[in-house]
Amino acid sequence: MSTAAQTAPVPLKGAPLVLLTVGIALSVFMEVLDTTIVNVSVPNIAGSLGVSPTEGTWAISSYSLAAAVMQPLTGWIAKRYGEVRTFTVSVLMFVIFSMLCGLATSMHMLVFFRLMQGLVSGPMVPLSQSLIMSNYPPEKRGMGLAIWGVTVIVAPVFGPIMGGWLTDNFSWPWIFYINVPIGIFAAVVTWSFMRKRESTIVKMPIDAVGLCLLFLGVGSLQFMLDNGNDLDWFSSPVIVALGVTAVIALTFLIAWELTEKHPVVDLSLFKHRNFRFGLIGMGLGIFGFFGISVIFPLWLQTTIGYTSSNAGLATAVVGILPVILAPIVGKNINRVDLRYALTFSFSIFAISSFWAATRTDQASFVQYAMPRFFQGVGIAFFFVPISQVIMSDLRPHEIAAASGLSGFVRTIGGSISTAVSTWMWEDRGRYHHTVLAEHVNTQSAGWEQYQSHLQSMGITAGNMMSYVESVTMKQAMTMAANDMFRFYGVLFIVIIPILWLTKPPFGSKGAEGAH
Repeated sequence: MSTAAQTAPVPLKGAPLVLLTVGIALSVFMEVLDTTIVNVSVPNIAGSLGVSPTEGTWAISSYSLAAAVMQPLTGWIAKRYGEVRTFTVSVLMFVIFSMLCGLATSMHMLVFFRLMQGLVSGPMVPLSQSLIMSNYPPEKRGMGLAIWGVTVIVAPVFGPIMGGWLTDNFSWPWIFYINVPIGIFAAVVTWSFMRKRESTIVKMPIDAVGLCLLFLGVGSLQFMLDNGNDLDWFSSPVIVALGVTAVIALTFLIAWELTEKHPVVDLSLFKHRNFRFGLIGMGLGIFGFFGISVIFPLWLQTTIGYTSSNAGLATAVVGILPVILAPIVGKNINRVDLRYALTFSFSIFAISSFWAATRTDQASFVQYAMPRFFQGVGIAFFFVPISQVIMSDLRPHEIAAASGLSGFVRTIGGSISTAVSTWMWEDRGRYHHTVLAEHVNTQSAGWEQYQSHLQSMGITAGNMMSYVESVTMKQAMTMAANDMFRFYGVLFIVIIPILWLTKPPFGSKGAEGAH
């Protein structure tokens, strides 16, 4: 064993702390932004590179697949090479592959560079959280986590908006080029203030078996989630094979890592009560939050007729209140029992979900946006407190590994939510369409009255049935969206008792007590 530092460094203060926070926050924003900024640009990218839009989606799935595989490895990599060195190198490599993505001249090149970009991005967000916690004074750690939490919350919301604006006003490579100045600044600032504050380095042997099982299991799972809807899920032999592979590989991974002396994924963290139940609560919360964030803009665009820009704006209002409230929550995080804060958060989530479920296809922009805006209150009381709860009973050397697993749960939770929510929404839409279509009877007296109404609207007899079909589908998909919102409202209520299985103290005192 060799060490870069045997004792924890004194927390930073003043200008160095501010600059470090800005640098880390920008790097987090940059990485999380790249998980969604490509989404709206896929048609432009596909057209520019001469492939179909379906092939263009590989620019999204290749990144998420690689990032999901790397995040659980964060703790092992940080121990072997040091947190500061790993973070700085990750940011610089992210910048290089971002530039190469923008310079790609074929889809094969872009997919490869996006894959590499995802691989090097894996440790960035988990280690940013670890660096914040280790370099903030205990009494200000909540504020540091609040700033970190805001970037994690806001970035994926604004990704599609920024991606669309850059693509429309410049060209799609600029969604990657903007990472270059941000990443260079973040790397320079971090290395300048942190190079002499490296974490303890432990020269551990490589767990080759665990590494292979991790890549195979998580890679298969992520690939299955990314392509399940396109391939009609388990009616496809490819999806069945991926699902079986993921289950077998991950089962063997758990068994192997529990007995391995130097595991690549530290599953012993789950022995900590607050980490275990906090992570479960966070995973379910992410599932619900992402589900709504996926279905809401899809419904507005495909059913209500909103443009991508207007749907993005109606969705993005959720990020306004967290920016204002999160610092206040962070400043006072050590003064309250965080279980009350999280109960309040999920209550707001539930109320906003049930509120959203009352919207019809005739609502105004403000009526659509208000439940999302209100949901922002819940977000401010969710990400910061849940992060504090998860880390509260861990020892300092466990934080990097815990952050990696936490990031992995966020990524996989979002992927599962996206896949499951889209499938459930479409399935409920087909159900409601079938039920509504049964009431369309051209032999009934009501049909004659409705036919007269359509004629008064200028709709000809030849177009009446196609018009009725479009109205029926619109109502069916709206009813399906409301079903989904109600489902997530119930889920948020169910999560609350799980969070009460955690035990105080939570803040810095809890962390110190666990040392």
